[in-house]
Amino acid sequence: MTGTITAAIRAERQERVGWRGWAALAVLMLPVLLVSVDNTVLSFALPAIAVDLEPTSIQQLWIVDAYPLVLAALLVTMGTMGDRFGRRRMLLIGALGFGTVSAAAAFAPSAELLIAARALMGVFGAMLMPSTLSLLRTIFTDREQRRLAIAVWAAGFSAGSALGPIVGGILLEHFAWGAVFLLAVPVLIPLLVLVPVLVPETRDPKPGRIDLASIALSLGAMVPIVYAIKEVAVEGLASVAPVLFAVGLVFAALFVRRQLRLETPMLDMELFRRPAFSGAIMVNLLSVVGLVGFLYFVAQHLQLVVGLSPLNAGLALLPGLLAMIAAGLLVVPIARRVAPRIVVPAALVFSVVGYVIVALTAADNALPLLIAAFVALGIGIGSAETVSNELILANAPPAKAGAASAVSETAYELGAVLGTAVLGGLLTALYRANLSLPAGLPAEAADAARETLGGAVAAADGLDGAMGQALRDAAAHAFDAGVGVTALIGAGLIVVAAIIAATTLGGRPKKERVTP
Repeated sequence: MTGTITAAIRAERQERVGWRGWAALAVLMLPVLLVSVDNTVLSFALPAIAVDLEPTSIQQLWIVDAYPLVLAALLVTMGTMGDRFGRRRMLLIGALGFGTVSAAAAFAPSAELLIAARALMGVFGAMLMPSTLSLLRTIFTDREQRRLAIAVWAAGFSAGSALGPIVGGILLEHFAWGAVFLLAVPVLIPLLVLVPVLVPETRDPKPGRIDLASIALSLGAMVPIVYAIKEVAVEGLASVAPVLFAVGLVFAALFVRRQLRLETPMLDMELFRRPAFSGAIMVNLLSVVGLVGFLYFVAQHLQLVVGLSPLNAGLALLPGLLAMIAAGLLVVPIARRVAPRIVVPAALVFSVVGYVIVALTAADNALPLLIAAFVALGIGIGSAETVSNELILANAPPAKAGAASAVSETAYELGAVLGTAVLGGLLTALYRANLSLPAGLPAEAADAARETLGGAVAAADGLDGAMGQALRDAAAHAFDAGVGVTALIGAGLIVVAAIIAATTLGGRPKKERVTP
């Protein structure tokens, strides 16, 4: 390497953290657990929300998607602001705001207000997630330690997903659905106390100025594109989606053009010239699409078709979520010796198998097969997320850890939106297409049944025994027919992720290269 390597960079290459660094990691897991619990709990609370607030099918999708849509639109901005103003500071502001708005969401009296609260949660959530991952990049400068820390970080998402159904199920069996949002309060109080004590403040030493034009262009790109995807999923190409998508692409092109011309860009576009970085981003995105799409329909199937309580539905998914955690940790020693282009595709084969099991057995209502399918899915997703997240940070300069982390989190949250919008929207369309309502059904019940599976079950509960059972059977048959097709498409997306990994993620692992 030519040039002079500063003492700070040399120290960064060699330093291994002690107990304080691992204690900081434990504290940083609190917001990770919070966000993942929130996503999983909401999926299991949807049936209760559908009965209480009576949202339309579009509103039901927006209740899920408002948070990740706003969060995805603001992640790059907030990650860059963390690089400039301090990542720990952004984490604390985000935690305080997220907890406050979550408590307000618990008492939302209408679907519209719940959607608004979820959107505001996205604003503060955008401050949380890039801060956690970028702080790990600066705390763990030794790559072997960082790989393990990121595995723990990724496992935190899975652990939150595992805790969400269990804790949420208990709450939903004893309290109203709003209780699931109150989980944020006991998690964030220790975070606000311990972060200033254990987590060091870090920022970019040469951040440049805040470019308001870049912020506006990033919002102008993300919001229309994601909204267009949602509209296509629900309304089809006849909606305004093509126009919105075109508008988003124009803003995206303008954003990229501006970043290439700025001396200190908000997002360093050169990162995307590195195949391992851009490939890992796409693996992240498609993996999360597969995971969230699976959870979207399996939570409804277990509760509304199989008839499990929220708690028992959560327990049914627990083996798969534990498999996801274990796979994320066990892949660490494998990733030290085996090339990412081999490890990640091999892991994703398990996820493809999981989706194929669902596609072939959706109509059988065989609970053991569904549990086995989610275990297979979890093994693949858990392994792929650990390796891809480590590659994203390893390919970014430490000073730009916030922006790089934000790109990773944008892929994750955009994947969450796409998982619900594309796979969830497709499932809704197939459900409606396959729904054959029993003769003599009252008009009001028929309208509710056409909107969502939850609406059909609620309507059936208000009818006499024979008619109610006929409606339940018709809705369950239509839903499971849609699940079979949707699962095949999910398997296809995971195959695409495996191909991208095999062609972009590089050969045998190398020692980390330090960029002066």
